[in-house]
Amino acid sequence: MTKTVHHWIGGKAVEGASGIYGPVTDPATGAVTTQVAFANVDEVDAAVAAAREAFATWGTSSLAKRTAILFKFRALLDANRDAIAERIVAEHGKVHSDALGEVARGLEIVDLACGITVQLKGELSTEVASRVDVSSIRQPLGVVAGITPFNFPAMVPMWMFPLAIACGNTFVLKPSEKDPSASMKIAELLAEAGLPDGVFNVVHGDKVAVDRLLEHPDVAAVSFVGSTPIARHIHTTASAHGKRVQALGGAKNHMLVLPDADLDAAADAAVSAAYGSAGERCMAISAVVAVGSIADELVGKIKERAEKIKIGPGSDPASEMGPLITAAHRDKVASYVTGAAAEGCEVVLDGTGYTVEGHENGHWIGLSLLDRVPTTAKAYRDEIFGPVLCVLRVDTYEEGVALMNASPFGNGTAIFTRDGGAARRFQLEIEAGMVGVNVPIPVPVGYHSFGGWKDSLFGDHHIYGNDGTHFYTRGKVVTTRWPDPSDAPAGVDLGFPRNH
Repeated sequence: MTKTVHHWIGGKAVEGASGIYGPVTDPATGAVTTQVAFANVDEVDAAVAAAREAFATWGTSSLAKRTAILFKFRALLDANRDAIAERIVAEHGKVHSDALGEVARGLEIVDLACGITVQLKGELSTEVASRVDVSSIRQPLGVVAGITPFNFPAMVPMWMFPLAIACGNTFVLKPSEKDPSASMKIAELLAEAGLPDGVFNVVHGDKVAVDRLLEHPDVAAVSFVGSTPIARHIHTTASAHGKRVQALGGAKNHMLVLPDADLDAAADAAVSAAYGSAGERCMAISAVVAVGSIADELVGKIKERAEKIKIGPGSDPASEMGPLITAAHRDKVASYVTGAAAEGCEVVLDGTGYTVEGHENGHWIGLSLLDRVPTTAKAYRDEIFGPVLCVLRVDTYEEGVALMNASPFGNGTAIFTRDGGAARRFQLEIEAGMVGVNVPIPVPVGYHSFGGWKDSLFGDHHIYGNDGTHFYTRGKVVTTRWPDPSDAPAGVDLGFPRNH
């Protein structure tokens, strides 16, 4: 019998009432294993109402109470790494080691939230005028929402809610309907840690649930990670309804390889960054820009390594890459490869016919490598979100940077070189929010913020780090003047000598 994933509202699982359900498949077999309830407007309203009610006390609770609960949650999360990873493998398809790594990166932000007391310290200036002091404080917003993608069903929510609730907000999460179970396990762990009912809520669904969160008058802010078209819609719609928005969009991350680079290290990096997690990550390297005469050798080394990658079910410890999330997405990714030659690309590796024995109905695709890719090709212009790596060739560093800066995306980028001066120029001249120097996937640690430029980010704040704390709080400045106690009215003796 197919199991059902319901909502989490007011501190408990709540059965879906809309009568509408979405299928959740095991990408390794193609079989529908679960159905997830899709929330209607009334159910979204119930979650927001629960969060609003909880904010009345949570927003004024002590920092000591909040951080004590977060420390307990961190311990439970650590103890349940495998349980969460197993849910990710079963519904997303990524290999178990990738899923464990996802939980570990989420833990980084929980660590940051446990130390929120430092982040929320205010400032004080005394005697700005005679007997006048000015202080600044940061206060929570109220009910905030998170809308998260399928590719990191545990990590991306943890980029949001730990800081949000540590700052005193209450949270409504709308996770991807393709892999919803990890978020429910997280909700259970938060309740076990002692988080008051209503502080963290989960509603599943589609555009109906998303649009209601964007329009709801009691939702003060929206955080989003996903594709650029939807990020633009989220930002436009939520902003029009007076909400604060951080909407992280798509990417086409480039890796510039200079002639002096260690080509073995660059090839290793390109393979892991392009094909890890089956390329289903916004920080994947999807375009290698080879400078000068090293292109042939670099492509050969990438091909040699890519052909050795073991593809199989995420539950198999021998697997290094799993299937794609859905059959439809697999077919879309494959279309970029099958149409590449007609657009002028040299197809070095074609993974479109790949299958796994005993799992023929899974959403399988092999690794594809395209060389001499023109910038007009769809495989270069679009965010493919799959294991397809494009190689572009340029003659000079300047030509490479100009090509990269012409991209409408500006999420992450990397340079491989032994020359410090070249690396310094690159990090200053490249138009992207995150830069790696001999690091292919420059995802910042938790205490630095994550976010891109151009069509990769809509809104003014990056996610987590200092930007995260600022996003989930608003500043207030208090100017105070107190009379000196020696000026107390006649008849009131505070024990101070009189000035007259």
